[in-house]
Amino acid sequence: MARPHGDSPASATLTRRALLEAGALVVGFCLAPAGPARGQSAAASANAPRGLPLDEVDSFLAIRSDGTVVVHSGKVDLGTGHRIAMRQMVGEELGIGVDRIELVEGDTTLTPNQGPTAGSSGIMRGGVELRQAAATAREALLAMAAERLQAPVGELTLAGGEVRAAGGRTIAVTALVGGRRFDVKMNPKAPLKRPSQYVLVGKSLPRPDLPAKVTGRHVYVHDHVVPGMLHGRVLRPPAVGAQVVSVDASSVAGLPGVRVVRIADFVGVVSADEWATVRAARELEVRWSDSATLIGHEALVDWARAGPFVAEETITSKGDAQRITALGDSADALRATYSWPIQSHGSIGPSCAVADVRADGGTVWTASQASHRFLNTFAALVDLPRDKLRVVYLDGAGCYGMNGHDDAAADAVLLSKAVGQPVRVQWSREDELGWDPKGPPQLLELKATQMPDGRIDAWQTDMWVPRATANLEWVPLLAPLAAGMRQPVGQSVGLVSQNGDPPYPANAVKVAAHWLGPAPLRPSNIRAPGKVANCFAVESFVDELAAKARIDPLAFRLRDLADPRGAEVMRRMARMIGWQARPSPAGASRAGIAAGRGMAYIHYKNSETYVAVAMEVEVERGTGEIFVRRVCCAHDCGLMINPDAVRAQVEGNILQTLSRTLYEETTFDRSRVTSVDWSSYRLLRFPAVPRLEIELVDRPDLPPLGAGEAASSPVPAALANAVFDATGVRLRSVPFSSARLKALLA
Repeated sequence: MARPHGDSPASATLTRRALLEAGALVVGFCLAPAGPARGQSAAASANAPRGLPLDEVDSFLAIRSDGTVVVHSGKVDLGTGHRIAMRQMVGEELGIGVDRIELVEGDTTLTPNQGPTAGSSGIMRGGVELRQAAATAREALLAMAAERLQAPVGELTLAGGEVRAAGGRTIAVTALVGGRRFDVKMNPKAPLKRPSQYVLVGKSLPRPDLPAKVTGRHVYVHDHVVPGMLHGRVLRPPAVGAQVVSVDASSVAGLPGVRVVRIADFVGVVSADEWATVRAARELEVRWSDSATLIGHEALVDWARAGPFVAEETITSKGDAQRITALGDSADALRATYSWPIQSHGSIGPSCAVADVRADGGTVWTASQASHRFLNTFAALVDLPRDKLRVVYLDGAGCYGMNGHDDAAADAVLLSKAVGQPVRVQWSREDELGWDPKGPPQLLELKATQMPDGRIDAWQTDMWVPRATANLEWVPLLAPLAAGMRQPVGQSVGLVSQNGDPPYPANAVKVAAHWLGPAPLRPSNIRAPGKVANCFAVESFVDELAAKARIDPLAFRLRDLADPRGAEVMRRMARMIGWQARPSPAGASRAGIAAGRGMAYIHYKNSETYVAVAMEVEVERGTGEIFVRRVCCAHDCGLMINPDAVRAQVEGNILQTLSRTLYEETTFDRSRVTSVDWSSYRLLRFPAVPRLEIELVDRPDLPPLGAGEAASSPVPAALANAVFDATGVRLRSVPFSSARLKALLA
């Protein structure tokens, strides 16, 4: 059987009823306007015209006859620790241990559509919904028990799978809901446990998936096998936009069992033997048309400035507008331009998916962060009603944003339909780095004036970013594009422009977005989309203003910051690193080695997590090589469900973004991506990993916020500020390659 996360079965015929057949009890799930007969799972009834309602407890929770709880989550665990945190949130409200809870995630048949797992929303929205469902279920169980025990609800407690009343009287939860559904609407006001009552929430409980992962027994999508499965590969054109002129299937006739599939410009090969498939993908003779539609990565800044522009938008406008107008002609204004490159997700394991599509229905196993969203897309590809297709989440290589997982799934869907058998598609390394959707380029121009005491007077940010960028409702997939098929495309812009204004007081602020047309390479969301580049520019520029005023960078920020949570993470960070107040740069070096420290801060999306990061670096002046020696981070994401999982996320954020800042850039010429291996697309390696110190702010009385992205955003600016402190040289373009810094130091 397929296992979406190593917890629960996910075969093509699995229903919620089958999932609960460990005993006689079935808590039904309303899939259709009219519920099924008593004791029958709604998922096992006739094909339902609508999904699992988000306002019903039965969409999220079920209780087996042995008292174990099954939780159905539309959000998935991408390595973020959701599998333990979701159990903790539900278990806390139902008074049951995490070992008695089973989690099903990202299965379009078994879980409600809670939206994609993106934007650090897994716990903040998905987990909160589950917890509220559990609180509503507890409220309902206590009401049922009060009637049966003839006791006031206020005197009852729910713990250990039973409701307890005064005098030692109890009734099992299974006796209250056996053989029928809760049939209870979600109560958004159902009271949650108070922090003083927490038994599970706030504890660093071990993650259930780790033992199998560290011993090699965990089933990833790459390991998934179904009977009769073939292996498939898709041939990508030698140049973006090239079309097929001819295909000579006879060129691979000598390879065992190889079949060639062509749909317009979509060309693939399948075989029962994976090596034969790999060889066929290399040896199949395909003639392609010429194409040279790209601009080359070195022309990105000129491209951004030149347009064409599809829209101009004022993101923020506050304070005295006349001060903004005066900025343009001010001789005293400080001006700086920052650029962020196109980047790959750089997943260590290439994308993979399995599809079994027949005339009457099918199943797709994928590592997609948005299984419910792509259900419609995959169904449209093969002309199936959406209720005839099922998408099941399986762990894949990490991505934090849409990498090639969904493309590989679309490849598998088309190939499976064409050959009438299950097909597994695994991309090559060149496919992954060459064709995954990319984090988009960004260009930011900042200017500001200061008052005599150094405080910010007027501030303006202009950003140039592709409109079809990180918040696409649909990222166009390669397979349907090549096959000439229509696919839904829509876009929602705005989030990539967040954190483009300073979080510090100013008399006037304006942030404007110049939305560009199509990006040079297919864009997608990548960790902290937009915010990482915006914070790099804003927090670097704040340091430049502090340096111009000869004020300590930390003091400059703290002087008038009104948000106490922001001030606290900065003060904690300063204590951790032993911050000594002085202006930057330091101006000291030893034997060609310059040492410095820098910091940066963000209130993520201006409404979520607070993060302050400080770094100690050394720079080898002769080579321009940067050595990050120590990173200190103070992090406030409100209530932490599992502090150890939060710490792991913060560490991952810092290391991944150090890699993106120091090394990562997708290079391309007029025809194709040229950084298609680990030599040309460099990543942070173990010898370069610095000492990490993380301090987590515990706020159990506040709502949980996201930890999956926020700590990424201040990293580039903190590094740039530390390099400036060490050398007096300002890095304004990512990546901070040794060649780039050496040239600036010359």
